[in-house]
Order: sequence, then structure tokens, then C-alpha cells
Amino acid sequence: MNTPALRGSRILGFGHHQPERILTNDELSTMVDTNDEWIRTRTGIQTRHIAGPDDTVTSMAIEAGRNALADAGVSPSAVGLVIVASTTHQDRAPYTAGRVAAALGMTNGPAPIDINTACSGFEYALALADQSIRVGSTDVALVIGSETLSAIADWTDRSTCVLVGDGAGAAVLGAADTPEIGPVSWGSVPHLLDAVRVEGTPGRFNQEGRSIYRWAITEAEGHARKVVEAAGLTMDDIEVFAFHQANLRIIEPLVNALGGESKFVIRDVVESGNTSAASVPLGLSKAWARGDLPEGVPALLFGFGGGFAHAGQVVRTPVRSF
Repeated sequence: MNTPALRGSRILGFGHHQPERILTNDELSTMVDTNDEWIRTRTGIQTRHIAGPDDTVTSMAIEAGRNALADAGVSPSAVGLVIVASTTHQDRAPYTAGRVAAALGMTNGPAPIDINTACSGFEYALALADQSIRVGSTDVALVIGSETLSAIADWTDRSTCVLVGDGAGAAVLGAADTPEIGPVSWGSVPHLLDAVRVEGTPGRFNQEGRSIYRWAITEAEGHARKVVEAAGLTMDDIEVFAFHQANLRIIEPLVNALGGESKFVIRDVVESGNTSAASVPLGLSKAWARGDLPEGVPALLFGFGGGFAHAGQVVRTPVRSF
């Protein structure tokens, strides 16, 4: 068989989209037995965006993808692969990725893939896109994480409803002679299989918060270090930390354990809440759009959550062409 010589991929641009409605902690206190201080102390979250009647996984993915293509300066017709990661896909078919491709005018018929590994979904999708580019299956890929967690939240359960938010984040990947996306390090934790659940009809988000927190504080550091080792780098090389935006009480101790206190850290959970598969690309894209994200530096991406799956890779942040 004729297998193309291996090459690499790189991130060409970011994009994101969030619903207009912003739900504050004070507003939440009128809906469930909680208050601003309780939420901030336990999660760090101050606000979250909540989907309106016209906001869906698909519509937000379309807008995030559109913005990412514009940021990258890439025509929709150049995209050969679209992957959408989500825990809250509305339909089994037509798949979200196919709808995104059609809405963005990708008449060339790119390969569409929907995946669901919950909160690590974007990192899994990024790995699949990177590997596809490496072996020559496509030259350009659009990778999106999009979630409407508010639709599966139990708004009477203060332990979970205070966490969730909605939104989408996207990245465009292109072929590169020198790889700028490192090998993925991924896996699962079988004994935590049921620690995060979306079950029933309609599905409802449920989790064992203490078990997840314990794993994140005791085990996540080792997995994050494996990601950096897989890229052939050391922690001193990492300039950006972009972890799943589950809880500020998890993000900050993990960054400190990895020696990243002086580096750029994504803390979008404060204003966006937990957006599952969307959280890492959403945080990166917002920082990029503000001009805060350092350019051309190694960034550690690491997602973990439902399933219980985890995945991460080191990527080099884009460099602006203007």
C-alpha cells in the first residue's frame, strides 16, 4: 500500500461562540438553595452562558467553526475533515459535523465525525484530526467542541446546576512540515466509569464530585506530565496551561503541582462555567481573541471527565500573520 510520508499539523486559528444570556450566581440563588459566596468558594464560578431557544449544539458549533475559519484565513472548501465533540448532540443522524459542514458551505463533502468522550472530547478530536493530517488523509481539519449542558442539568440540584454552562470552541488544523501538535496521551479510569453520568430520558447530568476531585488532585498531575514527556519536552518548556474548566479548585492546584504559577493559565471557568467538551477550545479562543494568549509557544492541553476518560497533547499556539 502507498502510505504518504509522515508529516505534522499545526493550529491555524481559533473561534468560539456563546449564548447571549448570562446567568449570575445571584440569579441562581433565586432558583435553588445557594448563594454567590457558596458557589465562588467551592467552584470559582461567577457567571455562565445559558442557551436560549435558538441556541443548539449545532448552531453554536457552526458559529464557532465559522469564526475559526475566518481567523485562520481558510476557505470552507479547503476543509477535508470536520469533527464535533459533544456530550449533548441532539440527534444521532444527521450528525452534527455533517450539519456544520453543510451550513458552512463545504460543498466538497468533507469527512464528518461526531464523537463523545465528554469533557476530554476536544482533545480526542484534536488527536484524530492531527493523526489524519499526519498520514495524508486530509490537509485541513476543523475541530469543534460544543455543548448545551443547561439542557441536561437538574436545576433543583445545587451541587451540579451551579457548574454548567453552554458554548462552543473551535480550532482549524493544517498540514506542517514540522509538527506543532505533539502525540496524544490518552486513556480511561475504569473504577470511575460511573463518576460522571448523563442517563435517563430526558438525560440528566449527575456526578460524584468528591471522587472526581480526589482523582484530579492525586492522579491528574501524573497524566499531565506524561503528555509533556510524549512531546519530548519538560515542564519548563510549557508556557500555557489549558485544562478542562471543571472547577477553579481543581485547575489551580494542578497548575501549582506542575510548577506553572508564573505561566499563562486558562481560567475561563470563572465566567463560562463548566462547558465540558467545549471548555478547552472556548478558553483558548477567548484568550486568543482578546490578544492575551502568547503566540508561538508550547501549550499543555488536558481534558478529563465523564466516562471516565482523559486525554491531552502539547500544541504550539498560532502566530498572527498581521
